[in-house]
Amino acid sequence: MSRTAVLICPGRGTYNKPELGYLHRHHADKAALFADFDATRAAQGQEEVTALDGATRYSVSKYGRGDVASPLIYASALADVQSLTEDIEVVAVTGNSMGWYIALAAAGALAPQQGFELVNTMGTLMQQHLIGGQLVYPFMGADWQNDRARRAELLQLVAEINERADHMLALSIELGGMLVLAGDAAGLAAFEAAVPVLGGRFPMRLANHAGFHTALQAPVAAEGRRRLQAMMLAQPEVPLVDGRGAIWQPGATDLRALWGYTLGHQVVEPYDFTRAVQTAAAEFAPDLFIVTGPGSTLGGAVAQSLVHRGWQGMRGKADFKARQESDPLVISMGDAHQRALVTGR
Repeated sequence: MSRTAVLICPGRGTYNKPELGYLHRHHADKAALFADFDATRAAQGQEEVTALDGATRYSVSKYGRGDVASPLIYASALADVQSLTEDIEVVAVTGNSMGWYIALAAAGALAPQQGFELVNTMGTLMQQHLIGGQLVYPFMGADWQNDRARRAELLQLVAEINERADHMLALSIELGGMLVLAGDAAGLAAFEAAVPVLGGRFPMRLANHAGFHTALQAPVAAEGRRRLQAMMLAQPEVPLVDGRGAIWQPGATDLRALWGYTLGHQVVEPYDFTRAVQTAAAEFAPDLFIVTGPGSTLGGAVAQSLVHRGWQGMRGKADFKARQESDPLVISMGDAHQRALVTGR
């Protein structure tokens, strides 16, 4: 009996010190796939993906870079997709931020090598330009309650800061119970000074992250379109849910519009990951939500998005935890125990 699943691909920030060696630990059988990726990197004078993954030492200054993190995350995630057991029927694919590029390959709209070229090009461009930065701040309550009033207050503060002279700040990603904000140095600093510190962690600056999904990235989007203009998309093999909650259906996708979204709106406008997850849940009603590796941090945002929708009667963190313990719903492949539930090993 098959299990239906929505596949969710992660974005930047998911290949960290614990993930060093992910490809070698989990995907020693996929040397041919990685050889093509390595060849692309070598041809551009960049360190090979397998060499990066096989290093003995991890440093944030190196592995947090867009031109290093992006190809590692892509290779890890796509290899995970290829490791799912045969009884899993993927009914839709989505992703968070950079995960949209991975989703295109996971859904068959791009060949694996094309997807790698897209990710490596955009990750490299982001690092070369490194315009602006990002931070994360929660608006949810202690039990993951959707505090709409607090969210509105925070977004009003963002708008007010953005109106100040020589300040830029905007919503970057809706991430479950978190807001990811992007802006210039002055805008980010003003927000940090205006909000209370929560849990000793937030507001949390994201190292080596640019002002993704804002107008700051317009030059990167334009350069990406110039460099990748010859890339050809194919009809997706399964539905794709994008960062607006829009669905791209197999056999009915306008490929020019999909490419325009991917290197246009998706780069310079806010990415609503919460809505993408909620749309996938409502439209496809899967048995599972499978988050590919590397890392397992995105699982929380998926769970919060479902709770805020009241999916299958879940109204808070306690409801979700009880469901996970009795009948796991969100599977993070970066977690060894959960991974075994969908790979068989």
